[in-house]
Amino acid sequence: MTINMKDIQFASASYEQWQEQAIKALKGKPFESLFTKTVEGITLEPIYTGATLIEKLGDQLEKQVATIRTMKVADTFEIAQQIYGDTPEQFLANLQESLARGNEVLTIDSRVSFSWDDAILASLADFITEYTFKFIVQNSNDPLLNVFKKIAEEKKQNVTGFIISEEAFALPNFPNIRTMHSNTVKYHNEGANAVQELAIALAEASHLAKQVDSYEAFAQKFFVSFAIDTQFFMEIAKIRAFKVLWKAFSKGVGHEAVAVPIIAETSVRSFSKLDVYVNLLRAGNEAFAGIIGGVDVFTVHPHDVLTKPTEQSIRIARNILLVAAEESHVLNVVDPSGGSYFIEALTADLVKEAWQLFLQIEEAGGLDAYPIEKQIEEVYKTRIQQIETRKVSLIGTNIYANPADEVGTEDNEQFAHVKRLAIPFEKVRANYAQCNAKMAVLTFGELKNFKARADFVAGFLATAGVTMAQSDAIATIEEAKRWLATADYNYIVVAATDEDTLQLVPALLQVKQDKQLLDVAGKFKEQEQEWLAAGLNGFIFAGQNITEKLNAVMASLKEVQR
Repeated sequence: MTINMKDIQFASASYEQWQEQAIKALKGKPFESLFTKTVEGITLEPIYTGATLIEKLGDQLEKQVATIRTMKVADTFEIAQQIYGDTPEQFLANLQESLARGNEVLTIDSRVSFSWDDAILASLADFITEYTFKFIVQNSNDPLLNVFKKIAEEKKQNVTGFIISEEAFALPNFPNIRTMHSNTVKYHNEGANAVQELAIALAEASHLAKQVDSYEAFAQKFFVSFAIDTQFFMEIAKIRAFKVLWKAFSKGVGHEAVAVPIIAETSVRSFSKLDVYVNLLRAGNEAFAGIIGGVDVFTVHPHDVLTKPTEQSIRIARNILLVAAEESHVLNVVDPSGGSYFIEALTADLVKEAWQLFLQIEEAGGLDAYPIEKQIEEVYKTRIQQIETRKVSLIGTNIYANPADEVGTEDNEQFAHVKRLAIPFEKVRANYAQCNAKMAVLTFGELKNFKARADFVAGFLATAGVTMAQSDAIATIEEAKRWLATADYNYIVVAATDEDTLQLVPALLQVKQDKQLLDVAGKFKEQEQEWLAAGLNGFIFAGQNITEKLNAVMASLKEVQR
């Protein structure tokens, strides 16, 4: 008998049944341990079902989905790769190459190493009359803006683009250039969470709308820019939530909502100068989240953008979007994530929290009167604490680090101000690069007993760029004492079982050389004070603040080496 898989029906499981199975799998741990609170203050649940989603949103679910599917400027997205070049000639050559290879929106940051003279502006003017552009300028007096003086009067109607500046300004006779925008990227780069970014977008829109005679005129000139981080589902929901919030905002000012462009870029907040190819993976994750969320224009920053992009890295960055557009089939679906129980619930949570924060900002008198910077700083501190204690992984930086990596010394001015999460680890590694101390792990007992701790210690120190030497498996306390007494190492970490460590450490402290620092892998609260008083330097354990510990070790090494 042939069974057609299409005819097979699986019984659906209720929330209670899923919960029962989860509790069994937890083996005594509470079900609540599966709930996670994000930096936005939103609690992520372990199970989402259609029933719980309907219970949560009711009739609002259908309205939410309908809004998201109508609040999009186009059915596709445009590739907006930034143009680089050290000279005008190189810049224009790269621009032409970029267009030939799939770029669609000329993305130019005015902060370049050459001058925007008449010659290059005249050449650039020819391109922007044919292609959409995105300019990042400092103010209305930025020399790049002189390009618009090079455009003939009869062509001004055809010029289409976006100008990102600290302040909105008018550009007469260019009706299709948008110059009013909510720039949430600068707040994102300070550490803002998704709720704060969304509320800020609305608050800036509210401020700008008051400067224009009509909503229609405002909507024609307005756009919003977001940075997309590595929190994949949160970032999808962020873009979707903005569309719902924008409709609510438009209705609040008494007008039917008009879809406005959402400009996005990969976040460099999570980029690192360590193991830079991991930035490529981050960029791919971020780009796909933005596309699924429904952005209209997207820029992928090259994986080495923190220092100086190369021809190869620029090409790879551009190809991320080309591959996503051609091979993911995401553009064949109106709302790729629509109907996902998790993402729909998360979208609704962001809408609710961001709208409440927006109202608080408005009641306070706008962003200038509301302490948003202080709140963002608190979120930033939380992010750093999570990275330094490995509650959040930054692959290649705070975990799975390659000690052979060297920190790039060159800084790209465009991103030098970003409060990146990797900076504390980059500083630690730079400090350890100047240290000539020899370091090792003293392994005691059988391999199966000490390997986990020895590997943990090696990974811990690898984040500082240190490759730890390792002793042979030492079988007796006397052998361990002889090894330590003659060891030519400045810093040593003991890796053994708890039972062996209790016997080993007091004996080792009796023979430790004065210029040696001795640490222990593991937590030993009851013995801590006694061992520290006897000369132990400290402990290495999971959940510890890595940069604080490494900085303390460095300070102690400098002290004993004097």
